[in-house]
Amino acid sequence: MIQAFNEPAHTLGARWRLSLLYILVGFALALWSGSAFAHAVAEGDKGYIQEISGVHLTEFMYLGAKHMVTGYDHILFLLGIIFFLYRMKHIALYVSLFAIGHSTTMLLGVFFDFGINSYIIDAIIGFSIVYKALDNLGAFQRWFGFQPNTKAATLIFGFCHGFGLATKIIEYNVSSDGLLPNLLAFNVGVELGQLLALAAILIVMGFWRRTDSFWRHAYTANVVMMTAGFVLIGYQLTGWAVA
Repeated sequence: MIQAFNEPAHTLGARWRLSLLYILVGFALALWSGSAFAHAVAEGDKGYIQEISGVHLTEFMYLGAKHMVTGYDHILFLLGIIFFLYRMKHIALYVSLFAIGHSTTMLLGVFFDFGINSYIIDAIIGFSIVYKALDNLGAFQRWFGFQPNTKAATLIFGFCHGFGLATKIIEYNVSSDGLLPNLLAFNVGVELGQLLALAAILIVMGFWRRTDSFWRHAYTANVVMMTAGFVLIGYQLTGWAVA
């Protein structure tokens, strides 16, 4: 977590100006991508899912991987999870908890036809991003004097991310013919996509952590991440209110 420290006034002023710029960028990215990628399935893929029946393992595996690497909400939460993790065994533990969570509810939700209102669950997913950014900033210790269980939070929010995906898949009326193997293949694709996204994040973070700018801008990066989460919450709740 980020530790507070004293800085000269001109340094603080520069930081706040840079923070404002990043926040504006975060708003722009979240507004642009909110409807396009947050647990959505592309229209072409939607039509394909609705038309096919039977077992199509390769195709569903591809769709699962594509969803993960283009789902900015997944990527932001994954970034938040590993932001201050340095040891591979810790990264593997937390990413595994997230994977277990979203795999469980995605598979069970679709197989048993149990979904949650897409606006509400995507707003909760937005909250998961806000929560993780605040956790990285050490906000809970400063505000409430205690640290929530990060492992439990990762698993619980993994369940939420899985319900978000399950809800979208249910809306597309996947054929019951070959449903279970296709869902398993889709989930394998999601995990492969998650590994690809994680590898890219770790490579970028590895280079960034070696520079002096990491600790100067770590606070701002988490503020931007939190901003994107708040925008996603507002976007989805507005959609729910007017739908």
